[in-house]
Amino acid sequence: MAKQRSDNEMIANRRQKLEALRNAGNDPHTITKVDVTAHAADVHNHFEDWDGKSVRMAGRLMAKRGHGKMSFLDLQDSTGKIQLICRENIMGEDVFAIIRDLDLGDILSVEGQIMRSERGEISVSAEKVTLLTKSLALLPEKFHGLKDQDLRYRERYVDLIVNPEVKDVFVKRSKILSGISRYLDDHGYLAVETPILNTISGGANARPFITHHNTLDLDMYLRIANELYLKRLIVGGFDGVYEMGRMFRNEGMDAKHNPEYTAIELYKAYTDYEGMMQLCEEMLSSVAEDVCGSTTVEYQGQTLEFRPPWKRMTMTEAVREYADVDFDTIHSDEEAKELAKKHNIETKPTDGKGKILQYFFDAYAEEHLIQPTFIYEYPVEISPLAKRMPNKPDMTERFEAFICGSEIGNAFSELNDAEDQRGRFEHQVALREAGDEEAGMMDEDFLHALEVGLPPTGGMGLGIDRIVMFLTNQTSIRDVLLFPTMKPIGKKDEENQGF
Repeated sequence: MAKQRSDNEMIANRRQKLEALRNAGNDPHTITKVDVTAHAADVHNHFEDWDGKSVRMAGRLMAKRGHGKMSFLDLQDSTGKIQLICRENIMGEDVFAIIRDLDLGDILSVEGQIMRSERGEISVSAEKVTLLTKSLALLPEKFHGLKDQDLRYRERYVDLIVNPEVKDVFVKRSKILSGISRYLDDHGYLAVETPILNTISGGANARPFITHHNTLDLDMYLRIANELYLKRLIVGGFDGVYEMGRMFRNEGMDAKHNPEYTAIELYKAYTDYEGMMQLCEEMLSSVAEDVCGSTTVEYQGQTLEFRPPWKRMTMTEAVREYADVDFDTIHSDEEAKELAKKHNIETKPTDGKGKILQYFFDAYAEEHLIQPTFIYEYPVEISPLAKRMPNKPDMTERFEAFICGSEIGNAFSELNDAEDQRGRFEHQVALREAGDEEAGMMDEDFLHALEVGLPPTGGMGLGIDRIVMFLTNQTSIRDVLLFPTMKPIGKKDEENQGF
């Protein structure tokens, strides 16, 4: 209670200082522009070029010490911190008086010369300090910082100020995104944009968010994938297209899932899923080297090697290795269900052998896939948009990429047989009518596009947030999203307690 009262008094004191400035005609918020000529990181990294030069810098006051006629301030800009040395005999009594009323969090500009202090610290010998914005809130204490995870996500702006390592994660995130785009641009892909609001939920199996279009009086779905639109563009004559953007899935939240997330989907005419494998491993290897300085990345005690070639296993091989179960010897849905029962794996009445193979993979194999690995040859039953394997018609030319037991990507040779595609859509519709909210819907326009003619095509989707997690050594998706989805303060959520 005493601390709260003290905090309230300090906040009130800040407001009084601002009011006094306004009454004196010195409202700092009327200043609209600062011609910054130097940044902290540049000065620190290239001191020999800046020593003795006059500069103008701007940033936030993070520390203040000293007394009498000399003060030391720590100014933090977007690149780092630098010390300001403020002396009354240099600044003059009136200008130096400004220093006394500054509070931590205030935004300032400073004019002065670059120098080293008597202790050798690179500093600015201040000649003029100008208050640009008065901070009316208290920053977390220096030695305690902002540690509460929930508060960090809700007040990301404070998190970025007081935890510099957080800013580094998002600088890397930006480099990862731009690196992926640059790689695809350099390899003949065209960046495009497709609708976020869809009249049907398609392109993946997931529970959608539903909204309402007032003018059309029509329920619409926030996209769960942009696949079907991008393949329409291949039909239209583009050889390679991609789109990176937000996707929305109205499902659970945990350390690897956020309802709103960033993904990229890309499609290339006249290639297949093996071409997508090669693109995936070469692109992510290139990005890792650009962002992390090496294809070898440390992640939570694991050393990950992104350099091609990545390990490759079929889903059946993975289940055989890690569950000691050979699905090549299972010939019916009934046999698969009996096997699942013996292994205490729950199934649904609508599940067939292919779906049950996936259950075994999820239960036994996935957690063992630490190094970047491609799992390929997926059952038709769980791959409604992938092309069948010519020699195994119950399997598809599909793969998923895994790192540390987490899927980061999904790809396949695209199904371009309109009649086969209609049959698979009809199966999805039957599943939906049986109560499966994640099953797909019928898309007549997409079927018409296939009838116009889709060339042999390889396609891939990658989860950007998970890739960023692995390349920045973060264990929660919330730590790589600037503004993760949060439940309202005070609302209990039993399902997500502790997340």
